[in-house]
Amino acid sequence: MSFNLATYIDHTMLKQTTSASEVDKVCVEASEEGFYAVCIPPKFVLDAKKLLKGSKVKVATVIGFPYGFNTIAEKVAEIEDAIKKGADEVDMVINLSALKSGDMKYLEDEIVACLKPVYESRKVIKVIVESGMLTDNELIAGCALYSNYDIDFMKTSTGYADKGASVHAVSIMRAHLPKRIGIKASGGIRSYQFAMELINAGATRLGCSASLLIMREAREAAKNKN
Repeated sequence: MSFNLATYIDHTMLKQTTSASEVDKVCVEASEEGFYAVCIPPKFVLDAKKLLKGSKVKVATVIGFPYGFNTIAEKVAEIEDAIKKGADEVDMVINLSALKSGDMKYLEDEIVACLKPVYESRKVIKVIVESGMLTDNELIAGCALYSNYDIDFMKTSTGYADKGASVHAVSIMRAHLPKRIGIKASGGIRSYQFAMELINAGATRLGCSASLLIMREAREAAKNKN
């Protein structure tokens, strides 16, 4: 089976000023390119779901975004609301201050509570750890904790920190997570070359807003190879 980069991509529109027309645009683009999913603000999930009806493109949204400050109860309510609106996948920012301070009990309580509505509805959850703000040891500790739970993906970044995805972080995550847990690299992926470096390091999904540029570069690379 030939490699299809488009199926790795969550075509993303998460800026603070996101408009309905911009969400419509990324949905159309995702459908045309065959991207795996769109990742959009919770407000637009219902509209995106309607627009993508009949296509294979999944609808993903964000929880506790972008700082992860929200209480456990608030995150659970956000997840339940997103699923009710039709979200197929939820990308949840963990409580980073808990991880930085070594409060693993809080993180365990958080993931157990957040997994409940995801399990019940058979949806997909990606846990965002903001790897660019963590030391290697903190990232490894996060991997050790979430390895104990049936999360679908660990995700590198929100795109709102100073540092987004890195080959180094993806490599650490791949080395310290079981194979059943995928890795979503996101934040600052703006070229085909970098996208492929992340995939080669172990990323199984990419969150990109520069998806169309990356696909153009991919087609150019394929043309030049032939």
